Amino acid sequence: MRIAHIAPLYEAVPPKLYGGTERIVAYLADAQVELGHRVAVFASAETRTRAELFPMRDRAIRLDPAPLKSDLAAHLSMLQEVRRQAGRFDILHFHVDLLHFPFFEDIASRTVTTLHGRLDLKDLAEAYRRWPQYPLVSISHQQRGPLPMGNWVATVPHGLPEDLYAPVASPRGDYLAFLGRISPEKRPDRAIAIARRAGLPLRIAAKIDAADAHYHRQCIEPLLAGGGAELIGEVDDAGKRELLGHARALLFPIDWPEPFGLVMIEAMACGTPVIAWDCGSVREVIEDGITGFIVDSEEAAAAAVERAATLDRGAIRRRFEARFGARVMAEHYLDVYRQLLGSERASPVVGHALDARAHA
Repeated sequence: MRIAHIAPLYEAVPPKLYGGTERIVAYLADAQVELGHRVAVFASAETRTRAELFPMRDRAIRLDPAPLKSDLAAHLSMLQEVRRQAGRFDILHFHVDLLHFPFFEDIASRTVTTLHGRLDLKDLAEAYRRWPQYPLVSISHQQRGPLPMGNWVATVPHGLPEDLYAPVASPRGDYLAFLGRISPEKRPDRAIAIARRAGLPLRIAAKIDAADAHYHRQCIEPLLAGGGAELIGEVDDAGKRELLGHARALLFPIDWPEPFGLVMIEAMACGTPVIAWDCGSVREVIEDGITGFIVDSEEAAAAAVERAATLDRGAIRRRFEARFGARVMAEHYLDVYRQLLGSERASPVVGHALDARAHA
């Protein structure tokens, strides 16, 4: 099968630091190459992939030092190039929300659109009613709630390469971890309160967006000044392995309808329990009492910290492999493609590379 993945241009594929959608594109494309399919990725130039790369921007937008840049212009230029080359692929798999909808209406039946974000925003429902022909994939069942009329064809949970993270031999378990963004909906303030109640230090590896800088200054910095919690900034994959591998548990005290929560399966890949608020996709990812604990109060979360030490880290890792490996994700998506195209057009093409690029 000839597959094109169209990634957002905000981060590299995979991201060098924080980033979710582009990370999944990287893992999915590589896994589909390993399964014998011809795969291309439209993304920024510093992308690292086993697929064929079509570089659409010299650098990913977020870490580009240029003071003035247009994300809209960059994405529209990319979509025009994808449109020009669309005939070379059996499936166009979009990861850019609904930005492509006006441009691919005549071939919508051979597109897949994975929605990676929250869907309870004003204006979204009307747009999806306007373009009902596009097959949509959710990353959790609960994500679909605001758009029950959507043309949903599957739910495919995220996956990670099995060799990306691994449990450490002798985890210290003498601190708690928070990984993600400093933002109101991620509730780092709640994580700090839980850690203090549990009597363990908290290590916070987090990105601070410009939009959340005020929240960080007004709400989080005063809490950090009180001690017991340390902000270590963004971390790469090696930093995640260290942070998560030695933590007693990952705290995931969210306060929003999280569509998936990639950090939860990153912790599971390290064999680390997750203590997660009962919100969003949490019940679809965490198996209570097996891979972590689902809570609805700070008191319950603090009690779960003590219980986390009793969970079998090997069993947590095995549940990750069974449910959230990149190959599992890739095979689920291949099933979606076959459903849309018909099995006669969807067989692997082992040993072949993508056709040479045609340059206009």
